[in-house]
Amino acid sequence: MKQPAAPTATAQPNGHQALSAYIRARFDEFSRSQKDVAQYIVDHLDEAAFQTAEELARRASTSSSTVVRFSQALGFEGFPELQQAARDEYRRRPPGVMNGSSTAAAPLFSLDHTESEAALAADHVNLEDTAHKLSRTDLEAAIDAIVSAGKVLIAGTDQMAFFASYLRHLLMLLDLRAEIVASPSQEALGRLSRIDEQTLVVGLSAGRPHPLITRTMKLARHRKAPTLAITDATLSEVARLARIRLYYSSNTPAFVRSHTALLSLIQALAYGVYSRDAQQYDVRIKAFRLK
Repeated sequence: MKQPAAPTATAQPNGHQALSAYIRARFDEFSRSQKDVAQYIVDHLDEAAFQTAEELARRASTSSSTVVRFSQALGFEGFPELQQAARDEYRRRPPGVMNGSSTAAAPLFSLDHTESEAALAADHVNLEDTAHKLSRTDLEAAIDAIVSAGKVLIAGTDQMAFFASYLRHLLMLLDLRAEIVASPSQEALGRLSRIDEQTLVVGLSAGRPHPLITRTMKLARHRKAPTLAITDATLSEVARLARIRLYYSSNTPAFVRSHTALLSLIQALAYGVYSRDAQQYDVRIKAFRLK
């Protein structure tokens, strides 16, 4: 029988690793489905600490058996022992800290809030959490990359296709060349073939990235094109392949991920570009609206 790795995987005052740090250190050892579980626990420790294995599996888009196998791969006897390590780390964090970042502790609604109110409250926390996690250096680097690019290629499939299209719309309002890749169509593949060193490639992903997005980022890297990843998973392969990385929080009690913070982040990027030369862009935007 395996011995639980809690003494190693949990943070203690004597310097032992916290569970999230232990998972990060061993991330490359896991299978693809186990990496989905790893990403979710690291980025949503507050939820993973109190969810059932079935709930965590649903959030990570995998099976409960994978969650159990992942727990055992870490050295725990099963999921309950892993969850206890997650709870220990979560409870040691200072008040007002969520997923490693300081957030407002005051609830938006009363304790007997409805499910809909809980979703709204989660979106509010996601915005604050994202704002606290964002590095000003990374955000400014992303804006610089957009401004200096000869062309911006935005890759996002499925639910991310909407946000790719919206970012393209905002950049076109500012008279910047922007294209999207949302499916493996002949037209989209043609756009990928034209990636060069003057093309900024932006990869959007939530959870496990679509293979098309991963291939796009690998191609951009091979062709020495600048790359930007916008993702809700700090261990995402898309983020690993990108030169600039922006993360957003997507916690929610709902049946789909929350993208409120992603939408805000996209608008913040566009406004950052606009602010570099507001007078010039104002003329363009007014003309665009009159068409």
